[in-house]
Amino acid sequence: MKAVCLLSGGLDSATCLARARQSGFECYALSFDYGQRHRVELDAARHVAVALGAVDHRVVRIDLRAFGHSALTDEIEVPKGRDEAAMGHGIPVTYVPARNTIFLSFALAWAEVLDANDIYIGVNALDYSGYPDCRPEFIHAFETMSNLATKAAVEGRTHIHIRAPLIEMTKAEIVCLALELGVPLHLTHSCYDPHANGRPCGACDSCLLRAKGFREAGVADPACV
Repeated sequence: MKAVCLLSGGLDSATCLARARQSGFECYALSFDYGQRHRVELDAARHVAVALGAVDHRVVRIDLRAFGHSALTDEIEVPKGRDEAAMGHGIPVTYVPARNTIFLSFALAWAEVLDANDIYIGVNALDYSGYPDCRPEFIHAFETMSNLATKAAVEGRTHIHIRAPLIEMTKAEIVCLALELGVPLHLTHSCYDPHANGRPCGACDSCLLRAKGFREAGVADPACV
């Protein structure tokens, strides 16, 4: 069995890749150089893909800076030091327009070429920053579309399943699962606005949510030691 696994290099996507491998899939990891200000995550993705035994790892280059309108792809300041109430209200400026739709579309194309039925994505609808493309409704809708849009599905050679095994888990639960699965957490990178040396800022939403997860799980974050 083959699965395409979206891999950013962060905690969630690495855990998702490990879960796919545990489920018996040959994993084909897919990352994107999309003009993000935190491109250091791509180095993390490469290391994680090797450590977790991906059969292949592709980095696709697309330029979402052409559209901008996100703190990750435009000259917009990344929010820092927000509390949980602020992070849980509205859609933040770190949202990249249609990013998961775009990423899943590329994954779908590769899955069709591979005759793979399964696509893994590490989205999370509990401890997340309000992104609309991390919700179960979006995942279900994309799965439905996938089976209408591809030659392989129409001919009955594949039936696409979008797997989002972390979608209803807290960050603490994800940390515990990562430890159980042997994810090389020291290799992962989650920061939206890292320092020039690649070290996480410790204050953006992603850093704060990650820190919350490790704190509530009662373990130290090896990437910050």
